[in-house]
Amino acid sequence: MNLLHIDASILGPNSTSRVLSAAVVARLSDANPGLHVTHLDLAADPIPHLSLAEFGAMMGGESPLALEQLLAADIVVIGAPVYNFSVPSQLKAWVDRIAVAGKTFRYTEKGPEGLLGGKRVILAVARGGLYGPGAPAAPHEHGESYLRSIFGFLGVTDVEVIVAEGLRVSDAMRDEAMIAAHARIAELGTVTPVHAAA
Repeated sequence: MNLLHIDASILGPNSTSRVLSAAVVARLSDANPGLHVTHLDLAADPIPHLSLAEFGAMMGGESPLALEQLLAADIVVIGAPVYNFSVPSQLKAWVDRIAVAGKTFRYTEKGPEGLLGGKRVILAVARGGLYGPGAPAAPHEHGESYLRSIFGFLGVTDVEVIVAEGLRVSDAMRDEAMIAAHARIAELGTVTPVHAAA
């Protein structure tokens, strides 16, 4: 099986989302012997914002490297920090390369149909504040919800999410959030994806 590991935080070794995504990959590698991992660091090696020329090439049938890597993956693990209520622009640029009609979704008479239903997607989300269900700031949460929406549109029906939040509220809350996130990661197990027919 192939695992695509994506990090987008600009904080390098100080990034919580990187710590969590690495822990997810380590857990899945232990649980799935022979797993082949490809790592993309969108901060160290950013994808340019989508241009008209590249968009035209994609519409003409060319597949960007990001799309080919996604299509080859059985499992996708994304370290997703939240910047100003949403995902980093580096990660948005990646999304712009993988949401391609005819490749990852198609239009039908009944509406759009996602084509990635056989993939497992795990999000490792880090938030400085409290944006979970019931929190006063929950209406401002557009990171996790955006990625859930994108992958749902592309046919992934069960996006797994590991969240550590309140990281900048207090040291105690940070410690509690990280303990809970790592406990959730320890529960991740093996999976045999079934690829959906394109």
